[in-house]
Amino acid sequence: MVSKRVNVLVYSGNGTTVESVRHAIYTLRRLLSPYYAVIPVQGEAIVKEPWTASCALLVIPGGADLPYCRTLNGEGNRRISQFVERGGAYLGFCAGGYYASKRCEFEVGDKKMEVIGERELGFFPGICRGLAFPGFVYHSEKGARAIELKVNKASLATGSIPEVFKCYYNGGGVFVDAPKHADQGVEVLASFTETLNVDPGEGTAAVIYCKVGEGAAILTSPHPEFAAANLDPKAEGDSFAQVIDFLALDDTPRTDFLRACLSKLSLQVTQEQNTVPSLSRLHLTSLNPSDTSNLIAALQDIITKVDSEEYIKDDNDTFYLGKPSTWKLGELEEALPNLSKEKNDKADTGEDSFLDYNKAIKHIVVHDEKHPTPKETPYFNHHAFFANLRYYQGISREASDEFGKNLLYGEVVTSTNTMLEKNTQFLRRLPTGFTATATVQVAGRGRGGNVWVSPAGSLLFSTVVCHDLSITPNAPVVFLQYLAALAIVEGIRSYDPGYQNLHVKLKWPNDIYALDPSKPASAKAYIKIGGILVNSHYKDTQFFSVIGIGLNIINPAPTTSLSALLPPHLRAFTLEKLLARILTTFSTFYTRFKVHGFDKHFEDMYYKHWLHTDQIVTIETDGGTRARIKGITRDWGLLVAEELGWEDRGTGRLVQLQSDSNSFDFFKGLLKRKI
Repeated sequence: MVSKRVNVLVYSGNGTTVESVRHAIYTLRRLLSPYYAVIPVQGEAIVKEPWTASCALLVIPGGADLPYCRTLNGEGNRRISQFVERGGAYLGFCAGGYYASKRCEFEVGDKKMEVIGERELGFFPGICRGLAFPGFVYHSEKGARAIELKVNKASLATGSIPEVFKCYYNGGGVFVDAPKHADQGVEVLASFTETLNVDPGEGTAAVIYCKVGEGAAILTSPHPEFAAANLDPKAEGDSFAQVIDFLALDDTPRTDFLRACLSKLSLQVTQEQNTVPSLSRLHLTSLNPSDTSNLIAALQDIITKVDSEEYIKDDNDTFYLGKPSTWKLGELEEALPNLSKEKNDKADTGEDSFLDYNKAIKHIVVHDEKHPTPKETPYFNHHAFFANLRYYQGISREASDEFGKNLLYGEVVTSTNTMLEKNTQFLRRLPTGFTATATVQVAGRGRGGNVWVSPAGSLLFSTVVCHDLSITPNAPVVFLQYLAALAIVEGIRSYDPGYQNLHVKLKWPNDIYALDPSKPASAKAYIKIGGILVNSHYKDTQFFSVIGIGLNIINPAPTTSLSALLPPHLRAFTLEKLLARILTTFSTFYTRFKVHGFDKHFEDMYYKHWLHTDQIVTIETDGGTRARIKGITRDWGLLVAEELGWEDRGTGRLVQLQSDSNSFDFFKGLLKRKI
C-alpha cells in the first residue's frame, strides 16, 4: 500500500481564532483543490495520531502562540520537526510564524501584552519581533491595516508574481536580520515597505522561506490567506471598511503571491481561479415516478405549510418542496422570512466568499410524473440510471428492488451523508434503499469528522438502511461497512464483461484501493481511490444507518482514478451505470446478510479482495509487539492476529485488534481488545 501525501492539515486547536482557521481553509481549498484535501486538525491529533505519512502541508494559522506552546511543546513539536525534516512542508501565518521562529519577542515592555521566549521548532533560526505595526488588540480589527509588501521575485520563479501588493495585517512581527541567515537556507520572499514599529535588524522581512532538512517552511507576518470578500466592513467602523477596499483592489496579486509560495513548498497548485460553488436544486424521483408521491406522503407529518408553500425544518437543514411546473424561487424568501434571508441571498448569488451552507435552504424539486430531463440535470442522466438499475435487478437472483428505487440528486450539495444522517426526522421516514447522490460535494464527510470539497468526476452517494434490532444477533449492524466495501469491489468487477480483472482491493475496514498505474505492476503498489463512512442511530427497535461512499472515477488527482486502470479496449465507466451496479450488488449482499449473517460465503469473498493476508503489524501500545494478521472476527469485524516471537515466528497466541479511532490510518495505533 502506498501512502500518498494528499492531506493539507490546518491546526484548529488551542490558541487559534475561528476566523483565522476559516480564512486559511477557504483560501487553501481554492488554490489546492482537487489535488489535496484541506482539513482542520486538533492538537491532540498532532500529538497522538499518525498524520505525517499522508500529510503534504501542515498549516499553523493566526491566533496566539503561547497556547500553541502549551498544546504542542514536546511530542507535538517533535513530530512536526521530524515531519518537515523528512520532506514535509510547514506554513505559518502570523502567530504560526512567531511560533516557528527560534525566538519570539512580542510587545516587549508592555506588561499586559509581552510575550518573550525561545521556541522549540526554530525553523527560522532567529527572532520574530512584533508588533511590526502598532494598535493590535486581540479578537478585534482595531489594529488591522492593509500594508504594502515588496516581493522578491527572484525567489519565486513560478507563475504570475506581483512586484508589490497590499495584504491584510493584524499583529504580526518582522523576521529580524533575515538576510543574514541566508547561509542557513533562509530566503526573504517579501518585505515591508513602510516604517516599522520595532527594530527589524537588517532588512524588513515580512515573509520568509526556510529550508529544513529535506523539507521547508514558509513563515508570514501578515495574512496573505485573508480575502477581502470575507472581511466584515462593519467590524470597526468606516476605517476598517477602507482597509477592505484597499485589499480588494489587490486581491489578484495577493492570490498570485500565495499561489507562488505554495508552489515553492512543492505543492501542486491549481492555476484556475476556483470559485466557491453555490448549492443547486435537489431532484427527488423514483424508478416509477408516481411512487415519489408515496415518499412525500410518508413525510407529511413533518411538512410545514406557509401560505401554501411546503418545507421541512429538521435538525441540520431546511428543505423547501416544490414541483417543476410550480417552481417559484422569488416567493420563497417572502414565505419563509425567518430562515436567514441574508445567508440565502449569499448562497444563491454565488458570491465568492464564506457561505454558511447549513443555513441555506435546500430546494427539493419533486418529480412525480416523469424523470428529470437532461436539461434539468445535465451532469446526471436519470433515464440511464434507472434503465441500468432495471437491467441489473433483472440479472440479480437475490436482490430486492429497494436500493436505488428512490433517488435524491443534486449537482452541488453540502454532503449526501449529512443531508440524510444529520436530519433525523427526515431520515426516520425514508425507506431502506433511499439513495442520495451528487456531482459535487462542498462539505464531504470522512473518518474522524474530516471535511473536504469533492469535485466532479467522483461517484458520491449515500444510501439508507433500516436494520431491525431483531436480526442483529445474527446480522450485526457493524458489518454494513464490510458489505458496502464488497459491493463496491464486486460491483466494479461485474460492471460488464471484461472488467472482472481490474485490480481493486479492500483495506480494512472501509477503504478502497487500486493498483497504482504509475508504478510497475510487479511492485504491487496499491493506492486509495475511495472510502466508506457509516453512521447509525437507534430508535424504536431499529437502527437507522446511512452508508456514505466516495469513489474517484475519472479524476487523476489527488491519487489516481478507477478509469486509469482500464485497458484501451474497455469503455470508460459512467457514473449512472456504476451507481446502479453497486446498489444492486449491495442489495443482493444485504438480502443474504439478513438471513445468514457475515458467514463463510462473505468471509471468503472479503479475504479474496483485501490487502492484509499475513500482513505483519505492530501493536504500538503493547511495547511494539509484532503480530501477523489472520482475518476478522464474526461478531464485531475486528482483526484477528497471531503474536510473533523471535525472528517473527508465530507463537500460537491469537489476539483481537481494534483501531484507536484515529483520523488517518487504522493500521497505526492498533490496540488489543480487552476480553
